[in-house]
Amino acid sequence: MATNPWFWILFNLFVIAMLALDLGIFNRKAHRIGVKEAAIWSVVWISLALLFNAGLYHFEGPEIAMQFLGGYLLEKSLSVDNIFVFVMIFTYFATPAEYQHRVLYWGILTALVLRGTMILTGA
Repeated sequence: MATNPWFWILFNLFVIAMLALDLGIFNRKAHRIGVKEAAIWSVVWISLALLFNAGLYHFEGPEIAMQFLGGYLLEKSLSVDNIFVFVMIFTYFATPAEYQHRVLYWGILTALVLRGTMILTGA
């Protein structure tokens, strides 16, 4: 994607801030996340991604916006199988429901850091 690097810098800083806000403020104490709360957070994150996509469309044009949207939808569709893996792991290790969010958070954060490291090193 040949776009302004400031979009991606600001995007990544925003994601880091939202992750810190998620664990540090909204989910400071371990609790069971119900379907309603999970649905609300899903709508929030999807809305933020679509808002970012609208910004790309406005400032960088439709081609860049469609590339982002295509990548986002592909990532969403490919991540569905991860749900089944998480369920199997939590079941196997008998992880209490109130701690599952924290375990997921650190697992996903670690995966993001490792992906970023690989991208930056060209691996």
